[in-house]
Amino acid sequence: MKSLYIMGTSGSGKTSVAVGLALRYRQEGYRVAYFKPVGSSTGSAARGDEDAVLMKELLQMEHPIETIVPYLAGPSYLSGYKHSCVSVQTIKQAYETVADGTDLVIIGGASFPHIMGCLGLDAASLTKEFQAAPLFTIRIESDYSLDMAIFFNSYLECKGISTLGNIFHNVPESLIAKTEGIYQPILEEHGYHILGVIPKHPITTSPTVKEYYEVLGGEILAGKENLDRVVEDVVIGAMTIESALGYLRRTANKAVITGGDRPEIALSALETSTSAIFLTGGFYPNVKLIARAEEKGIPIILVHQDTYTTIEKMSEVTRQIRANDQQAIDIAVENIDAYCNWRGILKALQ
Repeated sequence: MKSLYIMGTSGSGKTSVAVGLALRYRQEGYRVAYFKPVGSSTGSAARGDEDAVLMKELLQMEHPIETIVPYLAGPSYLSGYKHSCVSVQTIKQAYETVADGTDLVIIGGASFPHIMGCLGLDAASLTKEFQAAPLFTIRIESDYSLDMAIFFNSYLECKGISTLGNIFHNVPESLIAKTEGIYQPILEEHGYHILGVIPKHPITTSPTVKEYYEVLGGEILAGKENLDRVVEDVVIGAMTIESALGYLRRTANKAVITGGDRPEIALSALETSTSAIFLTGGFYPNVKLIARAEEKGIPIILVHQDTYTTIEKMSEVTRQIRANDQQAIDIAVENIDAYCNWRGILKALQ
């Protein structure tokens, strides 16, 4: 049986698909392992790549994290780089160790397929080395998303690699019909397979307040017990107080970013469906705001960056499924059952 290489861009649902397929195939009686050749060093804790930590626990793997994910790459990974430290052979040895005694290895792609390409450790090169079957997860946001899918598939084709198929993931409800009626037929006309269209689900796609806090840092002033709330949208509280309440009511489960010197905006947000409030600039708010937030159970986090820097950092945050997040894990499996041709994938691998 071939290994399955799940690749895609950041936030495209690679982890959710890996979790769902791995647990589904285990339920079918297959011995499944997980491997990630190039992990991310941007995790919140010093535990290594978060995907590897998750899959190691879910699949009860005995291998150390350093074997499951042999290399970590950050945006400046070439600083201090020495060629002797990084080799395809070392990665293959780690892969063979993980694969020994299993029926299927699910390989997790890096944040983007091109990462570490200058060292020959990009997704396309490693797919050839492992003789794996590539599966693309495509995050649908606009027509450009389809262009990206065709580009990825045709690029692999130019490299002599046949794509197993594509999964459209995190598809907004407003784009479901267009995805099925327009995007899917166009992709199939180009000769590429569609193996699933998975709707967007906030539990598996929207970051939690805690995940934003881990990136932004700062001081939790209220609602510490509710950091697991999901954030479906981010709203910048730069409007006048006269228009604030009506505007804030239009968005549910949101994070509101506003200056610490704008307590009236924060107070208005507390009266709407708000998951958290991030106060920027290091301005400590008045006691009335903190008391009201505690009463409502809404986290207030004081960050010392300015609003622009805070927004920039927040845009990089993606949902990380953790091993204790049973609801997200269950939904990942349900999505595979309901929306993905997992039997077709298994048949192709065999």
